[in-house]
Amino acid sequence: MQFGAHISIAGGIEKAPERAHKIGCECFQMFSRSPQGGKAKEITKSAVNNFKKYCQKYNLKNYYIHTPYYINLASANNRIYYGSISAIRKELETADLLGARAVVTHLGSAKELGEKEAREKLVRGLVKVFNPPTPLIRGELVLLLEITAGSGNIMGDNFEEIAYFTKEVEKEISKDSLGVCFDTAHAFASGYDLRSKKAVKKTFDDFDKIIGLKRLKLIHCNDSMVDLGSHIDRHENIGYGKIGIEGFEAIINEPRLKNLDFIIETPFMRDRKDLEVLKKIYVRKDSKNK
Repeated sequence: MQFGAHISIAGGIEKAPERAHKIGCECFQMFSRSPQGGKAKEITKSAVNNFKKYCQKYNLKNYYIHTPYYINLASANNRIYYGSISAIRKELETADLLGARAVVTHLGSAKELGEKEAREKLVRGLVKVFNPPTPLIRGELVLLLEITAGSGNIMGDNFEEIAYFTKEVEKEISKDSLGVCFDTAHAFASGYDLRSKKAVKKTFDDFDKIIGLKRLKLIHCNDSMVDLGSHIDRHENIGYGKIGIEGFEAIINEPRLKNLDFIIETPFMRDRKDLEVLKKIYVRKDSKNK
């Protein structure tokens, strides 16, 4: 189990590893481009080499790329729809170039089409991401579907829907191309309780039964400003939200998560403190098992 944060790439992608190291990251996540949109700048060979050099210098072996915010594979607007497909393909190519472990993406909103049509279009979009195959993509590189809070008809806010997408898409692409990123704040807002050991066990029992824990590749570790089942996406610093320290102690103590990376996406300037909190919880857990 390693802990990290979402890191800025301001001034160049090669600056991310040192920033991650400075706040105590053991792994990290980043955007490879502006998350708001616009044409992606080509990453130079020099930037790639420097990025890898600094990752090696700071012993950062596990890092992830998050797609831009505008991704909507359920959009009725073909410019947005095909632009989203293209953007995800590009992020997979970039991840391959940089040696990232996976690409994390949101899926989009069913608001324009309605749930049934949106789900079908989203599946077709994910298939198009992988067809035709992108030659640069390493066999082990995985696209992670992130569970969402579900506000505004956002897709992917429950285990059944995530399971549907993975199963339907993998009827037409190679197996193990899709995984899941479990965001604690999003899941809690969607109605999955994480406030106690008993609740955490039940949530991941359900995850295993419906999706399968083998698909779980990454944890976004965020407290929630909002109540259970509120369907509002509001991250809070660790221990200051509705999940609370007891909840995070239970999550980190959950043995089925012991080999996963935990990435925080909490409000700015608290990254170092939130990482320290998680590491202390993990040390306490580790010492109990000795």
